[in-house]
Amino acid sequence: MKNKFKIVLIALLSIGFWSCEDEQELLFSTPAAEFAMITPDAGTAVVLTPELGTNPALTVTWEDADYGTPTAVTYTVEIAETGTEFEDIIEAATTNGTTVTWSVLELNGAAVAAGLTPFVEGGLDIRIRANVGTTGSQPTYSDERTVLVTTFSTDLPKLAVPGNHQGWNPPTAPRIAASAFGETDYEGFIWLDGGHKFVGPDAAGNFNWGNTDWGWNGSVAGVLVETGEQDLNAPAGYYRVRADTDALTYSEVLTTWGIIGAATPNGWDSSTQLTYNPTTKFWEGTVVMTAGEFKFRANNDWAINFGGPSDAMTYDGPNLSVNAAGTYMVKLDLTNPREYTYTLTAQ
Repeated sequence: MKNKFKIVLIALLSIGFWSCEDEQELLFSTPAAEFAMITPDAGTAVVLTPELGTNPALTVTWEDADYGTPTAVTYTVEIAETGTEFEDIIEAATTNGTTVTWSVLELNGAAVAAGLTPFVEGGLDIRIRANVGTTGSQPTYSDERTVLVTTFSTDLPKLAVPGNHQGWNPPTAPRIAASAFGETDYEGFIWLDGGHKFVGPDAAGNFNWGNTDWGWNGSVAGVLVETGEQDLNAPAGYYRVRADTDALTYSEVLTTWGIIGAATPNGWDSSTQLTYNPTTKFWEGTVVMTAGEFKFRANNDWAINFGGPSDAMTYDGPNLSVNAAGTYMVKLDLTNPREYTYTLTAQ
């Protein structure tokens, strides 16, 4: 019995020894650090603009974390929208030093990811997390600072246009875009075929039924109503679609597209017609061209025409040009609202 008792006692002591060793390695590999942020000052305000994208925007500095002995420390700068108590953390930088400087583009991306609304001043909480290299060591945090940041967006606001033309499915519906952030003058070119509506995004930018939508007011052509029960309606065709969700107006102009100019078969007298490709959603055509100028226009008329650079055409823009005579595949791409482009490919 005594020998059995000794064996059990030794086994229990061994288990206890290894358990304590594991626990010490996990929880007490280093003493707690103490350190504080130095900059920025609380309440610092930063206004970000895309034109200064590579310029320095904000510098964060802090003291060395003091673990009592020389220790390799990794610092992570954490940010979160003010008022969220760091529930949704953005790890905005990692370094072994004690300073980080964000460019305008870097800070804008991090702040928008944290939840700040573009073009509206919002609070951004900043803190530093310190970790030593020992596996399982517990992180230590600096104090927190709040700065005020005005972010920007280069994405144009959009509406979805679900309808009979695509199965009434807002997530996959074609889009129309406003001229700038904060504007409500939406525009785009879409193949329509019967009933349709306009659907706005939710707070996360997703387009689904249940979001704000707009339909026809049911009595006056060209007038919208929010959460309208009446669908807008259009016979099958390719339309320039415009909607203003503030003025509650809309217009849909049926279009066919062609190419016109000295470089085209009919000169400046009439358009050479292009054909709509329902697969690519481009207007396409094989055209014999000479060296010279040309433009794209709708309905063999000048009311709607595009010129300017191939990757950023504008209404009534400058004449386009082709340098060498030949046969070209012409493709007019109006699928990206307010970002209209074309290509000429020699055949």
